[in-house]
Amino acid sequence: MKHFIGTYECKADIKGRIMLPAPLKKQLSYSIKDGFVIKRAVFNPCLELYPLSEWDKLIEKINTLNRFVKKNNDFIRRFTAGVKLLDIDSTGRVLIPKNLINHAKINKEVVVSSALNILEIWDKNLYEKSIDEATIDFASLAEQVMGDENNEKLS
Repeated sequence: MKHFIGTYECKADIKGRIMLPAPLKKQLSYSIKDGFVIKRAVFNPCLELYPLSEWDKLIEKINTLNRFVKKNNDFIRRFTAGVKLLDIDSTGRVLIPKNLINHAKINKEVVVSSALNILEIWDKNLYEKSIDEATIDFASLAEQVMGDENNEKLS
């Protein structure tokens, strides 16, 4: 599994095209031939960009849900709302569909940020606001998530 590294500032043009910076294009090179999936994020006002191989792994897991359970059907419908296949062109541009640009409130200034095996695409102002809000309690959150005193797997 490939993990992405870095946070990059980009610009979106009027058509919703984003030129990816060279260091990010290099990290994406292994997935360019297969393509990508872009979707609305579940918890944040941003978009998520999945290499198709990562999307396939996630969909395999979701596909095990019992479709005769209403909450599962509702989840699948909401999770896949607005999902689109996406390619990166030979110059490193990504064309984000207009409905997803509107959903994430993306203007000219954009941040593309690594989130392990996927990338998040944010309007720069919303990204900065999200980071500022998250840092208020980050020490406590880090301790809760990573600091299990009874299990030292991560040390």
